[in-house]
Amino acid sequence: MLLPLSEPPKLQTTQYALDVINGKIITSKKVKQACQRHMKDLNRQGTDSFPYVFDEEKGHRPIEFIENFCKPSMGDFDRLELQPWQHFIIGSLYGWVHKDTGLRRFREGLIFMGRKNGKTSMVSGLSLYGASKDGENGARVYQLANSKEQARDMFDECKAMIKASPLLKKHFDETLHEIRFRRSMSKILPLATDSKKLDGKNCSMGCFDEIHEYKTYKLINVIKNSTGARKQPMILYITTAGYQLTGPLMDYYEKAEDVLDGVIQAEHAFYFMAEIDPEDDVEDPSNWIKANPNLGVTIKLEDMLKEWEDRKHVPAERNDFITKRLNRFVQSDEQSFIDFEIIKANDGEIDLSTLEGRPCVGGFDLSQSEDFTSACLEFPLDDGRVFVLSHSWVPQRKVELDNEGIPFHEWKEAKLLSFCPGRYVKYEMIFDWFVEQSSRFNIERINYDPDNAFRLVEAMKAYGFNTEETRQGSRTLSPALKDVKELLIDGKVVFNKNELFRWYMNNVKLVEDRLGNWMPTKQGRYRKIDGFAAFLNAHVEVMKKMAVPAPTGNVEFISISDLLRG
Repeated sequence: MLLPLSEPPKLQTTQYALDVINGKIITSKKVKQACQRHMKDLNRQGTDSFPYVFDEEKGHRPIEFIENFCKPSMGDFDRLELQPWQHFIIGSLYGWVHKDTGLRRFREGLIFMGRKNGKTSMVSGLSLYGASKDGENGARVYQLANSKEQARDMFDECKAMIKASPLLKKHFDETLHEIRFRRSMSKILPLATDSKKLDGKNCSMGCFDEIHEYKTYKLINVIKNSTGARKQPMILYITTAGYQLTGPLMDYYEKAEDVLDGVIQAEHAFYFMAEIDPEDDVEDPSNWIKANPNLGVTIKLEDMLKEWEDRKHVPAERNDFITKRLNRFVQSDEQSFIDFEIIKANDGEIDLSTLEGRPCVGGFDLSQSEDFTSACLEFPLDDGRVFVLSHSWVPQRKVELDNEGIPFHEWKEAKLLSFCPGRYVKYEMIFDWFVEQSSRFNIERINYDPDNAFRLVEAMKAYGFNTEETRQGSRTLSPALKDVKELLIDGKVVFNKNELFRWYMNNVKLVEDRLGNWMPTKQGRYRKIDGFAAFLNAHVEVMKKMAVPAPTGNVEFISISDLLRG
């Protein structure tokens, strides 16, 4: 049995929140909002509508455990002395409990910050606590990652902590694939998305490492579905920003924004989002602490400054520093079309019923019949925005192979993607989609890339659709591409948060010729852009419709583009 924790609590959770709110500690906007949420909840205690209380003693238990028994394996440190921001995270996760049952309020926590801030050591300590002191017989604590190698990083840190502590060594047994706490028959185990067997788990605590790399919810769903028999399970997501702007992290990031902004309620979810704010100058070191709460402890400012000077002149390295050290979502390629902040600005939503009967332009991109095929309708709106209704198709055979980590089934369930039986996309399905949409909307024209399109175009003409070939050279596409980028920067592209369409946009890279003309291309073999290509074909026509006569009789464009100079 581990020794009892006897010293009186010295919990800094509330003090940290007050210091942040009063400006004594510099943090990101979202961390400040988390602190404000904590203070607001303290004031809600005792009301009929709020069943939770803040128990300082319970919040302090894991902190004292870590500081007394856990020693980090890296760096010249004799013990783990948790910093105020770590008190806030751990104190919040473990201190907020139901007033009647005493069970934990928070069942999920997203801890989002730059590299080298001690996330792994903190969560490794919590894992050892979860297996030994959390009051859970037969606890199962899983160290989770996208690959087996990565899953072992946190697991190996737990083992190193046990080796460094004589007391922990007495009570924990280690094997290659698990750590056992004998008294309660509990285990800590590493598990990855690529593990052969994912079923049959009974998780009491799951610690996901670097979920910015996750493309699907496969492992997350397995773990969440395995917590049903536990009274107070806890799932932690520990991550920095990444380059993939679709998948679990982006969903959780957007949910965190909504919760902290007060748009939605999520009483069982905790968020600590350390990042430089969108308006911050990345070159100003005074902003860096917002993404690095351990700056001055495990991170030296002079080391970060040297790294910045070494990397800032190489675009790919500069962006990697901004992403991993300053925790801002940016593209890894200097010629990427748009970044995360631009995508976030285009978060409008429109009720489709309000567009019925309105004129629009269709577009499609057939690509390879064995791959993605996409179509869209683009509506010019009265306020200078455009609305994009996008849909895609993919062969069932491609879904079955599933060697690209693409969330086909999630997109199908959201009605953004249709599966076509067999090995290729039958173009009758695209024809049927346009016919179905024409019963609701006034499709004035359908623009298309002529590659592979002959049969579909002939069928459309026979039905009565007005079709127009969109030449795929820079002379046609460059003005439309530049106009689309300006619309996106201004937040004027509405797509009802269609995740598949957002994925397409994220995958677009620009190729620029010596005359300054742009052409879109994809960033890699598996980074499809078919939905964006369909949209661009339609926008070649919509851009013309967005020109309105000015009082002088000249032509004025709602979105400035190369056409102004042409």
